Amino acid sequence: MTTDLPSLSVLDLVPVRTDQTTGEALAATRSLARVADELGYRRYWLAEHHNMPAVAATNPPLLIAMVAAATSRIRVGSGGVMLPNHAPLVVAEQFALLEAAHPGRIDLGIGRAPGTDQLTRYALRQGAGDDGVSLFPRYVEDVMTLMSAEGASMSVGGRAHPLHATPHAVSVPPVWLLGSSDYSARLAAERGLPYVFAHHFAGQGTAEALDLYRSSYRPSDRHPEPQTFLTVNVTAAATQEEAERVALPQLLSMLALRTGQPLTPQRLVEEAEAVDVPAEHAGLVRAMASRWVIGDATSARARIADLAAEYGVDEVMVHPVAGALAGTAADTSPAREETLRLLVK
Repeated sequence: MTTDLPSLSVLDLVPVRTDQTTGEALAATRSLARVADELGYRRYWLAEHHNMPAVAATNPPLLIAMVAAATSRIRVGSGGVMLPNHAPLVVAEQFALLEAAHPGRIDLGIGRAPGTDQLTRYALRQGAGDDGVSLFPRYVEDVMTLMSAEGASMSVGGRAHPLHATPHAVSVPPVWLLGSSDYSARLAAERGLPYVFAHHFAGQGTAEALDLYRSSYRPSDRHPEPQTFLTVNVTAAATQEEAERVALPQLLSMLALRTGQPLTPQRLVEEAEAVDVPAEHAGLVRAMASRWVIGDATSARARIADLAAEYGVDEVMVHPVAGALAGTAADTSPAREETLRLLVK
């Protein structure tokens, strides 16, 4: 068993519980980010999902601005911006401004998936079809070029017109490609970019994707070596039994997502315990739980260290998935904060 703990970071989907408003969920995220900052976590990334009752992370740039302003040291970024949903210039402008406001603390993680259902995707794209997906490699290049100090140049009517994301960029946030298949692994390796496989979501194919990325990596000026880390769902508590208990709300949310059930705000622990999981779904719940890190502080730290060694990474991004007990203050998430604290004790 490996004992050396890698550097730790945080992924936050800004969960919304049955006892919370959106504003209270955002307050809980600010508090969680401050805890991560104080404990020495390396990064705090925020996801992009749309039209989901249990997730308030609809707009990573706004959330990054909020979290960066509430913290002082930790890197803050997107995990990630779903680029096919947005015009590259808009993303470049947003992250150029974030980098200008918080130099050296911003990460731009980019994904190719829509992060939502087809109807919401249609609304986000204003009915523009799948061009954003098919043009993803070009969009990535456009964002990087527009954020650079040199910017871009567009030829219109025989004249060159300069185009910059911001008037005077003196630093540029690093761009990471995110994925849950080998597509982004290949693209990141080809372009010499950092890459992260969504192990916390996919659970399978991680080793293959990371091996493909590393074996085919082409060094770039900014990134001469491949750079990656692992993402994992984590719940740590005082005992194994308590960790399993507070992980149940998120397990049921993921069960609903994977089996096509109606999505709801995240249940409180007591509400989750009252749910009868159909026998045909019990195996899926057990399989998901086996891929997560759920345990007391000692076992959770050991499991994270083992995963880092297994996949050859020196950083693990934990998605703290502990639910809340009835009576918890609505603007807090103490079990998620406790997970972060126990991992670094």
